[in-house]
Amino acid sequence: MALENDTQAPDFELANQFGEHIRLAEFRGKKPVALVFFPLAFSSTCTTELCALRDNLSLFEHAGVELIGISVDSKATLRAWAEQEHYDFTLLADFWPHGDVAKDYGVFLQEKGYANRATFMIDIQGYIRASLITAPGQPRSIAEYQEALQEILPAHV
Repeated sequence: MALENDTQAPDFELANQFGEHIRLAEFRGKKPVALVFFPLAFSSTCTTELCALRDNLSLFEHAGVELIGISVDSKATLRAWAEQEHYDFTLLADFWPHGDVAKDYGVFLQEKGYANRATFMIDIQGYIRASLITAPGQPRSIAEYQEALQEILPAHV
C-alpha cells in the first residue's frame, strides 16, 4: 500500500542518469520535491508522460520544486533515454537492490518487477502532502500535477 499524505517521506540515496548520487534528505529545508515513479524507460506510456513533464517543466521550476523521476532501470538506460527525449531533470535508478525505494514508498509491483505510476509531492520539511497514483497503463495528467503542486507550496506562490 502506498504511503499516505502527511507521512515523512523515506530518505534514500540513488544514482542519477550520470552516476551522481542523489539523496532525498539533501532537499529538506531547501526545496519541495515531486518524486515521480514510473515503470520503465522507453515504454510508450512512460515516454508520453515524461515528455509531458519535460514540456511543462516550467510549472515546477517557477514553483521552485525539484522534479525527480525514478524507475528500476539502470543509470545507463536512464541516461540513454534522457538524451534521446531531451529530459532536463533528474532520473534516478532504483536498480539495485531492485526496487527498494519503490518498496519503501509502497508502489513496487512485485508480480511485474517495477514500480506503479505514482507521484509523491514532498514539501520543504520532507512530508508527503499529495500523491498521484494511477491504474496500470493510465498516465498522470499535467492538470493533476498543477493541483498537487498547490499542496506543497506556500500560499504566496
